[in-house]
Amino acid sequence: MSIGEKIGNGGLLLLGCGKMGGAMLRGWLAQGLAADQVTVLDPYPADWLVALEADGLRLNKQPETAPDIAVIATKPQIMADAIPGVAAFGNGPTMFISVAAGTLISTFEEMLGDKTPIIRVMPNTPAAIGAGISALVSNHSVSGDQMALAEELLAAVGQTVLLDNEDQMHAVTALSGSGPAYVFAMAEAMTSAGEKLGLPSDMAKKLALGTIAGAGRLMLESGTEPATLREQVTSPNGTTYAGLQVLQQTPEGLQDLIDATLKAASDRSEDLAKG
Repeated sequence: MSIGEKIGNGGLLLLGCGKMGGAMLRGWLAQGLAADQVTVLDPYPADWLVALEADGLRLNKQPETAPDIAVIATKPQIMADAIPGVAAFGNGPTMFISVAAGTLISTFEEMLGDKTPIIRVMPNTPAAIGAGISALVSNHSVSGDQMALAEELLAAVGQTVLLDNEDQMHAVTALSGSGPAYVFAMAEAMTSAGEKLGLPSDMAKKLALGTIAGAGRLMLESGTEPATLREQVTSPNGTTYAGLQVLQQTPEGLQDLIDATLKAASDRSEDLAKG
């Protein structure tokens, strides 16, 4: 059964359709959600979104009846202006899914009502190519069937994990939410280092990006632990060993550096949640 068949006659309301909202919508459409099941509220719709009106998508038309699912994908800073437009659907059958970073479930309960089914999600940017990973956590009003549907919706743009409690969202934000930026920074640094060793810029970039992408794919598809893969490619006293000695020991060691990086991001996530 497709996603579209599992969503009732109320359809899906998408509040905000920027990079993340757009990535999710494309994934849902590819998984069988019909355009005429979707209403999008976005003040600056992209051309591809406008084009979907020909297929029945309702663009910037306030729903007259409660949607089955309302996905909140607005930027946190405009949340207070956006939510009142859908607040009438609170404390009802509509399940709200938020991908807005830093906004607590309790905040949504204050705006929508404490009986509203609310799921908070932290996706990441690789969702744009269907390779993301999203963490989900819900309030007490979400049923098992609703959570299963939410998981399926997020699975359309990558992998999913279920959290034990909302406090874990700070660590998720630091690890997978912000994590792509750390990998991108690593790619930048490897490219620059290759150039300094005499490689042409384009070649260094191609080698760095291909190495990171290939290593990631190998980790996912082989099912082998990262530590085992590292050991397999590291010959005793060889070139990889020499490089890893520097990476792990200078100046504080790789693990200490990653620990400090994620701790800083997690602390910032907690600060933002406090307002």
